[in-house]
Amino acid sequence: MSTVPLQRLARFVRATRAPYQAALFRIGLAAVVAAFLLREWPHRRVLFGDRSPLSYDMALTLIEQEGTFTVLSWWGGQLWFEIVYTLTIVAALAVMVGWRTRTTTVLFMVGVMSLENRNTLVGDGGDNIIRIMVIYLVFTRCAQVWSLDARRARAARARGTESTADRTGIALWSVTGALLFWAFGLPVQGGWPLVLWLLWAVHGVWYVVNRRLPGHEVRSVLDDCAAMLHNAAMLVIAVQVCLIYSTAGWYKIQGLRWQEGSALHYALHLDYFTPWPWLSATVAANAVLVLALTYLTVAAQVAFPFTLGSRRVKNVLLAVMIAEHLGIAVLLGIPFLSLIMVVCDAVFLPTALLLALRTRLGRLAPRPPQRVTTVRCAEKAPQVPSGSLARSMTE
Repeated sequence: MSTVPLQRLARFVRATRAPYQAALFRIGLAAVVAAFLLREWPHRRVLFGDRSPLSYDMALTLIEQEGTFTVLSWWGGQLWFEIVYTLTIVAALAVMVGWRTRTTTVLFMVGVMSLENRNTLVGDGGDNIIRIMVIYLVFTRCAQVWSLDARRARAARARGTESTADRTGIALWSVTGALLFWAFGLPVQGGWPLVLWLLWAVHGVWYVVNRRLPGHEVRSVLDDCAAMLHNAAMLVIAVQVCLIYSTAGWYKIQGLRWQEGSALHYALHLDYFTPWPWLSATVAANAVLVLALTYLTVAAQVAFPFTLGSRRVKNVLLAVMIAEHLGIAVLLGIPFLSLIMVVCDAVFLPTALLLALRTRLGRLAPRPPQRVTTVRCAEKAPQVPSGSLARSMTE
Protein backbone atom coordinates (compact mmCIF):
# COMPACT_ATOMS: atom_id res chain seq x y z
CA MET A 1 0.00 0.00 0.00
CA SER A 2 1.39 3.40 -0.98
CA THR A 3 2.17 5.83 1.83
CA VAL A 4 2.36 8.89 -0.42
CA PRO A 5 -1.22 10.10 0.36
CA LEU A 6 -0.53 9.77 4.09
CA GLN A 7 2.72 11.70 3.75
CA ARG A 8 0.97 14.46 1.83
CA LEU A 9 -1.76 14.61 4.47
CA ALA A 10 0.86 14.81 7.22
CA ARG A 11 2.66 17.68 5.45
CA PHE A 12 -0.64 19.47 4.96
CA VAL A 13 -1.67 19.13 8.61
CA ARG A 14 1.75 20.05 10.03
CA ALA A 15 2.02 23.29 8.05
CA THR A 16 0.53 26.47 9.48
CA ARG A 17 -2.40 27.33 7.24
CA ALA A 18 -3.94 30.76 6.58
CA PRO A 19 -1.38 32.88 8.48
CA TYR A 20 -2.50 36.11 6.80
CA GLN A 21 -6.16 35.43 7.52
CA ALA A 22 -5.30 34.70 11.15
CA ALA A 23 -3.30 37.94 11.40
CA LEU A 24 -6.16 39.96 9.92
CA PHE A 25 -8.58 38.24 12.28
CA ARG A 26 -6.34 39.13 15.23
CA ILE A 27 -6.01 42.77 14.21
CA GLY A 28 -9.71 43.20 13.46
CA LEU A 29 -10.98 41.47 16.60
CA ALA A 30 -8.67 43.44 18.90
CA ALA A 31 -9.46 46.71 17.12
CA VAL A 32 -13.23 46.20 17.43
CA VAL A 33 -12.98 45.36 21.14
CA ALA A 34 -10.67 48.30 21.85
CA ALA A 35 -12.95 50.68 19.95
CA PHE A 36 -16.00 49.38 21.82
CA LEU A 37 -14.37 49.75 25.25
CA LEU A 38 -13.10 53.24 24.44
CA ARG A 39 -16.49 54.28 23.12
CA GLU A 40 -18.22 53.04 26.28
CA TRP A 41 -15.63 54.61 28.58
CA PRO A 42 -18.05 57.26 29.95
CA HIS A 43 -20.66 54.54 30.66
CA ARG A 44 -18.34 51.71 31.69
CA ARG A 45 -19.30 51.68 35.37
CA VAL A 46 -23.00 51.57 34.55
CA LEU A 47 -22.60 48.75 32.05
CA PHE A 48 -20.08 46.51 33.78
CA GLY A 49 -18.96 48.16 37.00
CA ASP A 50 -20.05 49.15 40.47
CA ARG A 51 -22.87 51.42 39.24
CA SER A 52 -24.57 48.72 37.18
CA PRO A 53 -28.29 48.13 37.83
CA LEU A 54 -27.26 44.49 38.26
CA SER A 55 -25.70 44.80 41.72
CA TYR A 56 -22.61 42.90 42.77
CA ASP A 57 -24.58 40.35 44.81
CA MET A 58 -27.06 39.79 41.99
CA ALA A 59 -24.18 39.43 39.53
CA LEU A 60 -22.59 36.76 41.72
CA THR A 61 -25.86 34.84 41.76
CA LEU A 62 -26.20 35.09 37.98
CA ILE A 63 -22.56 34.06 37.45
CA GLU A 64 -23.05 31.02 39.67
CA GLN A 65 -26.25 30.00 37.90
CA GLU A 66 -24.77 30.39 34.41
CA GLY A 67 -21.40 28.90 35.32
CA THR A 68 -19.48 31.74 33.68
CA PHE A 69 -16.04 33.11 34.52
CA THR A 70 -15.12 36.68 35.42
CA VAL A 71 -12.39 38.14 37.58
CA LEU A 72 -14.77 40.96 38.53
CA SER A 73 -16.46 38.51 40.90
CA TRP A 74 -13.40 38.65 43.16
CA TRP A 75 -14.20 42.15 44.36
CA GLY A 76 -17.02 44.58 43.63
CA GLY A 77 -15.17 47.84 44.24
CA GLN A 78 -14.49 50.59 41.72
CA LEU A 79 -10.69 50.29 41.87
CA TRP A 80 -10.63 46.64 40.83
CA PHE A 81 -13.09 47.31 38.01
CA GLU A 82 -11.02 50.23 36.70
CA ILE A 83 -7.88 48.09 36.71
CA VAL A 84 -9.56 45.25 34.79
CA TYR A 85 -11.19 47.61 32.29
CA THR A 86 -7.96 49.52 31.61
CA LEU A 87 -5.82 46.40 31.34
CA THR A 88 -8.31 44.90 28.88
CA ILE A 89 -7.88 47.92 26.61
CA VAL A 90 -4.10 47.68 26.93
CA ALA A 91 -4.22 43.95 26.13
CA ALA A 92 -6.42 44.63 23.09
CA LEU A 93 -3.93 47.18 21.76
CA ALA A 94 -1.02 44.78 22.39
CA VAL A 95 -2.83 42.00 20.52
CA MET A 96 -3.66 44.35 17.67
CA VAL A 97 0.00 45.23 17.06
CA GLY A 98 1.12 41.67 17.79
CA TRP A 99 3.29 42.24 20.85
CA ARG A 100 3.91 39.08 22.89
CA THR A 101 0.75 37.54 21.52
CA ARG A 102 1.13 34.20 23.31
CA THR A 103 0.61 36.01 26.59
CA THR A 104 -1.45 39.03 25.58
CA THR A 105 -4.09 36.93 23.77
CA VAL A 106 -4.71 35.07 27.04
CA LEU A 107 -4.91 38.34 28.99
CA PHE A 108 -7.16 39.71 26.27
CA MET A 109 -9.46 36.70 26.57
CA VAL A 110 -9.63 36.94 30.36
CA GLY A 111 -10.36 40.68 30.27
CA VAL A 112 -13.08 40.46 27.61
CA MET A 113 -14.80 37.52 29.26
CA SER A 114 -14.64 39.20 32.66
CA LEU A 115 -16.34 42.37 31.38
CA GLU A 116 -18.90 40.62 29.22
CA ASN A 117 -19.86 38.08 31.91
CA ARG A 118 -20.21 40.74 34.61
CA ASN A 119 -23.56 41.74 33.14
CA THR A 120 -24.76 39.48 30.35
CA LEU A 121 -28.18 41.17 30.36
CA VAL A 122 -26.88 44.19 28.41
CA GLY A 123 -25.22 42.17 25.65
CA ASP A 124 -26.43 41.32 22.16
CA GLY A 125 -25.41 38.96 19.39
CA GLY A 126 -22.17 40.82 18.83
CA ASP A 127 -21.13 40.30 22.46
CA ASN A 128 -21.79 36.56 22.17
CA ILE A 129 -19.62 36.35 19.06
CA ILE A 130 -16.81 38.30 20.75
CA ARG A 131 -16.87 36.00 23.78
CA ILE A 132 -16.51 32.98 21.52
CA MET A 133 -13.88 34.38 19.17
CA VAL A 134 -11.50 35.61 21.87
CA ILE A 135 -11.26 32.00 23.10
CA TYR A 136 -10.50 30.67 19.63
CA LEU A 137 -7.89 33.39 19.10
CA VAL A 138 -5.72 32.01 21.93
CA PHE A 139 -5.15 28.75 20.04
CA THR A 140 -4.10 30.33 16.73
CA ARG A 141 -0.64 31.32 15.55
CA CYS A 142 -1.95 34.74 14.66
CA ALA A 143 1.34 36.65 14.95
CA GLN A 144 3.46 34.94 12.30
CA VAL A 145 2.91 37.89 9.95
CA TRP A 146 1.95 41.54 10.39
CA SER A 147 3.07 41.74 14.01
CA LEU A 148 5.85 43.02 16.21
CA ASP A 149 6.58 39.43 17.21
CA ALA A 150 7.26 38.49 13.59
CA ARG A 151 9.46 41.54 13.18
CA ARG A 152 11.43 40.65 16.31
CA ALA A 153 11.82 37.04 15.14
CA ARG A 154 13.16 38.16 11.76
CA ALA A 155 15.65 40.46 13.43
CA ALA A 156 16.79 37.68 15.77
CA ARG A 157 17.32 35.28 12.87
CA ALA A 158 19.30 37.91 10.99
CA ARG A 159 21.56 38.46 14.00
CA GLY A 160 21.82 34.75 14.74
CA THR A 161 20.47 35.24 18.29
CA GLU A 162 17.20 33.36 17.90
CA SER A 163 17.88 30.99 20.81
CA THR A 164 19.25 33.55 23.27
CA ALA A 165 17.50 34.52 26.48
CA ASP A 166 14.37 36.62 26.15
CA ARG A 167 14.35 38.74 29.28
CA THR A 168 11.06 40.47 28.50
CA GLY A 169 9.34 37.15 27.86
CA ILE A 170 10.74 35.63 31.06
CA ALA A 171 9.61 38.63 33.10
CA LEU A 172 6.12 38.56 31.56
CA TRP A 173 5.83 34.81 32.16
CA SER A 174 6.96 35.18 35.78
CA VAL A 175 4.52 38.01 36.47
CA THR A 176 1.58 36.09 35.00
CA GLY A 177 2.55 33.03 37.03
CA ALA A 178 2.61 35.10 40.21
CA LEU A 179 -0.81 36.53 39.34
CA LEU A 180 -2.22 33.04 38.77
CA PHE A 181 -0.84 31.87 42.12
CA TRP A 182 -2.31 34.91 43.83
CA ALA A 183 -5.69 34.42 42.17
CA PHE A 184 -6.13 30.64 42.29
CA GLY A 185 -3.32 29.25 44.39
CA LEU A 186 -2.29 25.59 44.54
CA PRO A 187 -3.46 22.85 44.22
CA VAL A 188 -4.99 23.74 40.87
CA GLN A 189 -8.78 23.89 40.76
CA GLY A 190 -10.86 22.68 37.86
CA GLY A 191 -12.54 24.79 35.19
CA TRP A 192 -11.00 28.04 33.99
CA PRO A 193 -8.22 28.10 36.64
CA LEU A 194 -6.96 24.79 35.29
CA VAL A 195 -7.09 26.06 31.71
CA LEU A 196 -5.09 29.18 32.58
CA TRP A 197 -2.49 27.19 34.53
CA LEU A 198 -2.10 24.78 31.59
CA LEU A 199 -1.59 27.66 29.15
CA TRP A 200 1.01 29.16 31.47
CA ALA A 201 2.84 25.82 31.78
CA VAL A 202 2.80 25.23 28.01
CA HIS A 203 4.36 28.65 27.41
CA GLY A 204 7.12 27.78 29.87
CA VAL A 205 7.82 24.41 28.22
CA TRP A 206 7.88 26.06 24.80
CA TYR A 207 10.49 28.58 25.95
CA VAL A 208 12.73 25.97 27.59
CA VAL A 209 12.69 23.68 24.55
CA ASN A 210 13.25 26.58 22.15
CA ARG A 211 16.18 27.81 24.26
CA ARG A 212 17.87 24.54 25.24
CA LEU A 213 16.92 22.24 22.34
CA PRO A 214 16.56 24.44 19.25
CA GLY A 215 17.49 21.66 16.80
CA HIS A 216 16.12 18.68 18.70
CA GLU A 217 13.22 16.51 17.56
CA VAL A 218 11.20 17.67 20.57
CA ARG A 219 11.25 21.18 19.13
CA SER A 220 9.86 19.89 15.82
CA VAL A 221 7.14 17.93 17.61
CA LEU A 222 6.03 20.99 19.58
CA ASP A 223 6.04 23.10 16.43
CA ASP A 224 3.92 20.51 14.59
CA CYS A 225 1.49 20.33 17.51
CA ALA A 226 1.17 24.14 17.54
CA ALA A 227 0.55 24.14 13.78
CA MET A 228 -2.13 21.46 14.04
CA LEU A 229 -3.79 23.30 16.92
CA HIS A 230 -3.74 26.51 14.87
CA ASN A 231 -5.28 24.76 11.87
CA ALA A 232 -7.98 23.22 14.06
CA ALA A 233 -8.78 26.61 15.62
CA MET A 234 -9.04 28.29 12.21
CA LEU A 235 -11.32 25.50 11.04
CA VAL A 236 -13.51 25.89 14.12
CA ILE A 237 -13.72 29.66 13.51
CA ALA A 238 -14.84 29.03 9.93
CA VAL A 239 -17.41 26.45 11.05
CA GLN A 240 -18.67 28.85 13.73
CA VAL A 241 -19.22 31.58 11.14
CA CYS A 242 -21.08 29.13 8.91
CA LEU A 243 -23.28 28.10 11.83
CA ILE A 244 -24.06 31.74 12.62
CA TYR A 245 -25.13 32.44 9.06
CA SER A 246 -27.03 29.20 8.54
CA THR A 247 -29.02 29.41 11.77
CA ALA A 248 -29.80 33.09 11.22
CA GLY A 249 -30.93 32.42 7.66
CA TRP A 250 -33.09 29.39 8.46
CA TYR A 251 -34.74 31.16 11.39
CA LYS A 252 -35.54 34.09 9.11
CA ILE A 253 -37.18 31.75 6.61
CA GLN A 254 -39.64 30.66 9.29
CA GLY A 255 -40.74 34.25 9.97
CA LEU A 256 -43.80 35.60 8.20
CA ARG A 257 -42.31 39.07 7.71
CA TRP A 258 -39.24 37.62 6.04
CA GLN A 259 -41.37 35.37 3.85
CA GLU A 260 -43.41 38.28 2.54
CA GLY A 261 -40.32 40.50 2.20
CA SER A 262 -41.37 43.26 4.63
CA ALA A 263 -39.02 42.56 7.59
CA LEU A 264 -36.59 45.32 6.64
CA HIS A 265 -39.46 47.77 6.23
CA TYR A 266 -40.50 47.32 9.86
CA ALA A 267 -36.90 47.47 11.11
CA LEU A 268 -36.41 50.83 9.38
CA HIS A 269 -39.34 52.27 11.32
CA LEU A 270 -38.02 51.36 14.78
CA ASP A 271 -36.72 54.41 16.63
CA TYR A 272 -33.66 52.65 18.10
CA PHE A 273 -32.68 51.34 14.65
CA THR A 274 -32.83 54.71 12.88
CA PRO A 275 -29.67 56.74 13.61
CA TRP A 276 -30.27 58.60 10.32
CA PRO A 277 -34.07 59.08 10.05
CA TRP A 278 -33.89 60.69 6.64
CA LEU A 279 -31.81 57.83 5.24
CA SER A 280 -34.09 55.18 6.75
CA ALA A 281 -37.15 56.97 5.37
CA THR A 282 -35.59 57.16 1.91
CA VAL A 283 -34.82 53.43 1.82
CA ALA A 284 -38.18 52.44 3.34
CA ALA A 285 -40.03 54.50 0.74
CA ASN A 286 -38.73 52.27 -2.07
CA ALA A 287 -40.78 49.07 -1.75
CA VAL A 288 -38.87 47.24 -4.49
CA LEU A 289 -35.51 47.98 -2.85
CA VAL A 290 -36.77 46.85 0.58
CA LEU A 291 -38.15 43.63 -0.92
CA ALA A 292 -34.88 42.91 -2.77
CA LEU A 293 -32.69 43.59 0.27
CA THR A 294 -34.87 41.43 2.51
CA TYR A 295 -34.76 38.42 0.20
CA LEU A 296 -31.07 38.98 -0.56
CA THR A 297 -30.25 38.88 3.16
CA VAL A 298 -32.01 35.56 3.66
CA ALA A 299 -30.62 34.01 0.47
CA ALA A 300 -27.04 35.08 1.22
CA GLN A 301 -27.09 33.76 4.79
CA VAL A 302 -28.62 30.42 3.85
CA ALA A 303 -26.40 29.92 0.80
CA PHE A 304 -23.08 31.01 2.30
CA PRO A 305 -22.01 27.65 3.83
CA PHE A 306 -22.83 25.88 0.56
CA THR A 307 -20.64 28.19 -1.55
CA LEU A 308 -17.35 27.33 0.17
CA GLY A 309 -16.72 24.56 -2.35
CA SER A 310 -16.49 27.08 -5.20
CA ARG A 311 -13.83 29.74 -4.80
CA ARG A 312 -15.31 32.22 -7.26
CA VAL A 313 -18.86 31.96 -5.96
CA LYS A 314 -17.60 32.17 -2.38
CA ASN A 315 -15.61 35.33 -3.08
CA VAL A 316 -18.58 37.02 -4.75
CA LEU A 317 -20.95 36.12 -1.93
CA LEU A 318 -18.32 37.11 0.63
CA ALA A 319 -18.16 40.58 -0.90
CA VAL A 320 -21.95 40.75 -0.75
CA MET A 321 -21.95 39.75 2.93
CA ILE A 322 -19.31 42.33 3.86
CA ALA A 323 -21.19 45.05 1.98
CA GLU A 324 -24.39 43.98 3.73
CA HIS A 325 -22.78 44.23 7.17
CA LEU A 326 -21.35 47.65 6.43
CA GLY A 327 -24.77 48.76 5.22
CA ILE A 328 -26.38 47.48 8.41
CA ALA A 329 -23.78 49.33 10.49
CA VAL A 330 -24.72 52.62 8.84
CA LEU A 331 -28.41 52.13 8.17
CA LEU A 332 -29.52 50.42 11.38
CA GLY A 333 -26.91 51.88 13.72
CA ILE A 334 -25.39 48.66 15.09
CA PRO A 335 -21.74 49.11 14.09
CA PHE A 336 -19.94 46.74 16.44
CA LEU A 337 -22.09 43.71 15.61
CA SER A 338 -21.55 44.43 11.92
CA LEU A 339 -17.81 45.02 12.30
CA ILE A 340 -17.25 41.84 14.28
CA MET A 341 -19.02 39.87 11.54
CA VAL A 342 -16.82 41.56 8.92
CA VAL A 343 -13.80 40.48 10.96
CA CYS A 344 -15.10 36.92 11.05
CA ASP A 345 -15.74 37.03 7.30
CA ALA A 346 -12.06 37.96 6.83
CA VAL A 347 -11.15 34.34 7.63
CA PHE A 348 -12.49 33.39 4.19
CA LEU A 349 -10.63 36.08 2.22
CA PRO A 350 -8.27 34.72 -0.45
CA THR A 351 -4.58 34.88 0.35
CA ALA A 352 -3.77 36.48 -3.01
CA LEU A 353 -5.99 39.45 -2.13
CA LEU A 354 -4.31 39.89 1.26
CA LEU A 355 -0.84 39.71 -0.29
CA ALA A 356 -1.82 42.27 -2.91
CA LEU A 357 -3.18 44.51 -0.16
CA ARG A 358 0.06 44.17 1.77
CA THR A 359 2.07 45.10 -1.32
CA ARG A 360 -0.09 48.13 -2.01
CA LEU A 361 0.12 49.34 1.58
CA GLY A 362 3.88 48.76 1.54
CA ARG A 363 4.22 51.09 -1.42
CA LEU A 364 2.32 53.81 0.41
CA ALA A 365 4.52 53.56 3.51
CA PRO A 366 7.46 55.99 3.61
CA ARG A 367 10.81 54.36 3.09
CA PRO A 368 13.75 55.21 5.35
CA PRO A 369 16.60 57.02 3.61
CA GLN A 370 19.50 54.85 2.60
CA ARG A 371 22.76 55.45 4.38
CA VAL A 372 25.87 55.56 2.22
CA THR A 373 29.17 55.07 4.03
CA THR A 374 32.22 56.72 2.51
CA VAL A 375 35.49 54.88 3.05
CA ARG A 376 38.64 56.98 2.93
CA CYS A 377 41.99 55.42 2.19
CA ALA A 378 45.39 56.66 1.14
CA GLU A 379 45.44 54.66 -2.05
CA LYS A 380 43.23 55.38 -5.00
CA ALA A 381 40.03 53.35 -4.90
CA PRO A 382 39.47 51.03 -7.81
CA GLN A 383 36.89 52.03 -10.38
CA VAL A 384 33.61 50.16 -9.94
CA PRO A 385 31.01 50.09 -12.71
CA SER A 386 27.84 51.99 -11.90
CA GLY A 387 25.67 48.91 -12.34
CA SER A 388 27.68 46.87 -9.86
CA LEU A 389 27.66 49.76 -7.39
CA ALA A 390 23.86 50.02 -7.60
CA ARG A 391 23.47 46.29 -7.08
CA SER A 392 25.81 46.28 -4.08
CA MET A 393 23.86 49.09 -2.40
CA THR A 394 20.51 47.40 -2.83
CA GLU A 395 21.59 43.94 -1.67
